[in-house]
Amino acid sequence: MKIICIGRNYSEHAKELGNEIPKEPLFFLKPDTAILPLRQPLVIPEFTNDLHYEVELVYKINRLGKYIAEEFASRYYTSVGIGIDFTARDLQEECKRKGLPWEKAKAFDGSAAISRTFLDLTNFESNDINFRLEKNGEIVQAGCNREMIFSPDKLIEHVSKFITLRTGDLLFTGTPSGVGQVVPGDRLEAFIGDKSLLKVEIR
Repeated sequence: MKIICIGRNYSEHAKELGNEIPKEPLFFLKPDTAILPLRQPLVIPEFTNDLHYEVELVYKINRLGKYIAEEFASRYYTSVGIGIDFTARDLQEECKRKGLPWEKAKAFDGSAAISRTFLDLTNFESNDINFRLEKNGEIVQAGCNREMIFSPDKLIEHVSKFITLRTGDLLFTGTPSGVGQVVPGDRLEAFIGDKSLLKVEIR
């Protein structure tokens, strides 16, 4: 199982970090060791002083595929969950300045919090999945999949040109604007619609 993450897939988020709007999907990988065990707090790593949350819709791949055309991509997933891509923003900025890969800022242990529950997509309008993140009870991020620059089907088409998709792979589809820092004692709660699917305590 691999975790495929899409960067800069919401225009307002790209703008808030001073990045250009991408012409094609930008993706990177997290290893399975990045998954934060359920009900376990995230301890801020000692190597960062600026850890950020990024809430994202997560689609679960349900069949093997390579070179998947966009028109057939919807056959490769049937459920959606929610995740938080934790980012060591200070390390990421350093890597970007030096033209280096981002993995140490994005793929460290515990950097992918993922809901246990995935929701059947037949219960949603395909382009009307609203989600949000609350920090200490206040909404800090809110988005809808219709706001994505590249749809899940387009993402699957693009990624599968380079990487074979396998059953159980997870596709993080990008974060809306409002990302920010966490500190010890913060509590994060992520929702799809009004359904709470993920809680993470920061230590």
